[in-house]
Amino acid sequence: MTKKLKLHTLRIELLSIEPLIWRRVQIDGNASLGYLHHVIQVAFGWDDAHLHEFEVGVDRFTNVRDGGTELSDDVEDESTQAIEGVAAAVGDAFGYRYDFGDDWEHRIVVERIELVSHQVGCASVTAGERACPPEDIGGPSGYAAFITRLKGEAGVDEATRYLDRIGPDYDPNLFDRHAANATLVRMARHGWGIR
Repeated sequence: MTKKLKLHTLRIELLSIEPLIWRRVQIDGNASLGYLHHVIQVAFGWDDAHLHEFEVGVDRFTNVRDGGTELSDDVEDESTQAIEGVAAAVGDAFGYRYDFGDDWEHRIVVERIELVSHQVGCASVTAGERACPPEDIGGPSGYAAFITRLKGEAGVDEATRYLDRIGPDYDPNLFDRHAANATLVRMARHGWGIR
């Protein structure tokens, strides 16, 4: 008899940005939060250049293997926690924070859990809207100033410097789901992010 796997459909929203930037991801519920971190990085287009953590109620999970963070009473190893252990039912929600300087807060909500009889080869992005903010843009307020400057409106000097660094071709409305999924397939094929 084939073992049934739980396929989780997660809606991930980047908070404090209007209009909303979001992704819908399907992932094996047995995957670790560490793997989900890598999937979020790919789905949103982040560079994985900064620290991160998951917040589930009062519990915090992060990558303790790359140094910088040690296990303590209030920080647990994300590689040992399965997604279904923190998100077992539709409607369950938890947080993901990336880049403690820019402080990008994400809300993750379980939209659907279905039993599947086949092995899930890799996570996939099934939907989403808008481009992820560039790295090191200064958080939500810096991004808002950057978008104002990108539209050609007067902006603060720092936003002008961001525009010079990133370039005028950045399109805040562009999200390439196919490119994200191609990267997730390469990630799965090479075992990246699996711990």
